[in-house]
Amino acid sequence: MMHTAAAPCDLDRFGVVFRSSHRHSDCVTFAANKIRSDIRNPGCVDCHSNCNKSPSQVSLFLCSDSTKRRNSLLGGPLCVNPSGRRNLVGRASYSVETGAYDVAALESPTHVAEEKVGVLLLNLGGPETLNDVQPFLFNLFADPDIIRLPRLFRFLQRPLAKLISVLRAPKSKEGYAAIGGGSPLRKITDDQALAIKKALEAKGLSSNVYVGMRYWYPFTEEAIQQIKRDRITRLVVLPLYPQFSISTTGSSVRVLEQVFREDAYLSTLPVSIINSWYQREGYIKSMANLIEKELQSFSEPREAMIFFSAHGVPVSYVEEAGDPYRDQMEDCIFLIMQELKARGINNEHTLAYQSRVGPVQWLKPYTDEVLVELGQKGIKSLLAVPVSFVSEHIETLEEIDMEYKELALESGIKNWARVPALGLTPSFITDLADAVIEALPSAKAMYSRISTSEDADHDPVKYFIKLFFGSFLAFILFLSPKMITAFRNHVI
Repeated sequence: MMHTAAAPCDLDRFGVVFRSSHRHSDCVTFAANKIRSDIRNPGCVDCHSNCNKSPSQVSLFLCSDSTKRRNSLLGGPLCVNPSGRRNLVGRASYSVETGAYDVAALESPTHVAEEKVGVLLLNLGGPETLNDVQPFLFNLFADPDIIRLPRLFRFLQRPLAKLISVLRAPKSKEGYAAIGGGSPLRKITDDQALAIKKALEAKGLSSNVYVGMRYWYPFTEEAIQQIKRDRITRLVVLPLYPQFSISTTGSSVRVLEQVFREDAYLSTLPVSIINSWYQREGYIKSMANLIEKELQSFSEPREAMIFFSAHGVPVSYVEEAGDPYRDQMEDCIFLIMQELKARGINNEHTLAYQSRVGPVQWLKPYTDEVLVELGQKGIKSLLAVPVSFVSEHIETLEEIDMEYKELALESGIKNWARVPALGLTPSFITDLADAVIEALPSAKAMYSRISTSEDADHDPVKYFIKLFFGSFLAFILFLSPKMITAFRNHVI
């Protein structure tokens, strides 16, 4: 089927473990000073080519037990086991393992001068004009992490993407026309990149910040080539998705792995990937600040229900592929509400999922259905919170602000308001800069050998066998009444 406060700061340096009760900001400052010292002091530079052992490794990622079990999706064992699943705010554990370095090989001032830090921001991308809509949709649906076809049918990925993009383009164009004729995502992301660069400079770290979009310009591949041309020697990859999903961060990281694996320079470039950051104190407090402020727009703030609307994913991603997205989203909502309750805000809240597409079951409850139910239950005031987005785009400006608002009012909800995306919120940008600084010491080469299953895909005999039987089954599949009805009801 097609599937579409104070925190311990543990730092191990030269075999000595330091355990202190620095505030989180002190830990960040320590990490930044360590990195600057590594870069400027020839006796402390982390050499990535003449070392007896691998560079420093920092475990930076906090996650629920369920997420830890799925660390193969997150690129390896990146999770520190927290003392409890629901107590992530204000908790951070840093564990550094440092090998023995060949100091004599690091004494060249030239090597120190060549150390360059890069930050790669990853985002979805969006069409900038109405003419861009159909090719953008093609790129989206041609991604095997968006429409997950069985291996036997993968040769149909691009033809199917072409069909769906052509069928959906007219309706999508109407949506983009309603918000000005194109997506503002590129400009917002460029502005965020500049803001993060300035925030890092304010903390004493000079860096090049790049933007890589998955489905539109500037593509991730373009950003990677610029990173290579700039001879970046240490890279932090920061997806602008708070929660990890196969279809967002996972898809972008897959592209990185493919490109890096095939390039001699990139394959040895030390990289640190921040897979998810929804649990960071700075993010949680920034979201709580926006919600607290927007609640004041209601005549009776305490009566308003907080309505979290998250981008959905197919149920099969979670139940079959082990996507941690749902668990992370639920943790995220818990943490935000925990912060609000600490401020004396005890409003009711609920979570629903939006933006489903295709004839498969997506995560429930669905946003549109919940809005109708809330109206029937007599809810009169609703504050919508787009919790999975940090930038305004089609799903906030058109889907939430227009479609869902109209549906809510028609369903009996009298008072409607929406929390803006974080965008350039200073506390949010500062926290992302802190995340980059914390991640730098853990950078290591991300190269991995092509798997046996991938090698098998290059066998011409097996390929033609798959092609023959796949074509026959596909012919039957596309002529089935069920599939025709599904496309008519869910795709067109």
